Amino acid sequence: MTNERRVLVHKNKQALAGSVAARFLTNMVDVLHEQDEAHVVLTGGSVGIAVLKAINESAARDTIDWSRVNFWWGDERWVPRADRERNEVQAREALLDHVDVPQTNIHSFGASDDHVDADIDTDALDVAAARYTAELLAHAPRGEQYPRFDVTFLGVGPDGHVASLFPHRSGIREREASVVTVRDSPKPPADRLSLTRPVLNSSNRVWLVLAGSDKASALGLALAGASRDEVPAAGIKGRYRTVFFVDSDAAAQVPESLIAPAY
Repeated sequence: MTNERRVLVHKNKQALAGSVAARFLTNMVDVLHEQDEAHVVLTGGSVGIAVLKAINESAARDTIDWSRVNFWWGDERWVPRADRERNEVQAREALLDHVDVPQTNIHSFGASDDHVDADIDTDALDVAAARYTAELLAHAPRGEQYPRFDVTFLGVGPDGHVASLFPHRSGIREREASVVTVRDSPKPPADRLSLTRPVLNSSNRVWLVLAGSDKASALGLALAGASRDEVPAAGIKGRYRTVFFVDSDAAAQVPESLIAPAY
């Protein structure tokens, strides 16, 4: 299988979410036919959650053996466990609470109100990063640092950020760590946890899902070869395939040669 990078344009956000949901369900059937379990990285944001809702509402939802699917997150906001700002809370409401996925398959980041038994000089956010790093390692093939992800969902911010890897911040340049802490984020809340670029790029398929005219410039720059420091989305590429699922507004600055027919 060769690495492909393409853009699929849909007429609006609803069509976009439905198309991505259908493709995901088809992909999971294929993956689970070929291997014992799947690993999926989820994203937050309005479009990312709309995709999860569309998966839940699909007539094909129960064709998947959800007990064999593991869910991870690309990033998380450092807020209390039950806070609706958490990507985990939104994902559970949209999909995870409606399918038969074991709780042990839901690998959520730590929360600000978790009990931390650590030295007084150890920051709780650092402890949470270390714990998620250990969780990734525990599910990794021997000799590797993280699981072999089958699909990684990502949103793209108007500034081109992905997960919580922001322009001109050290996170996008990290090469060794699997998880980084983010403090003083340019987008609230200030504190966050995020997977790093090497982890995101280890996925077989990276699906970047975005909608709205405010994303057009970032998408255009990412596809035009901007540096990953300027536009973090430009540095994201799956092992086999990278697809930008977008609506017509977000596609305003995409070169025609990169646009493929919608699924």
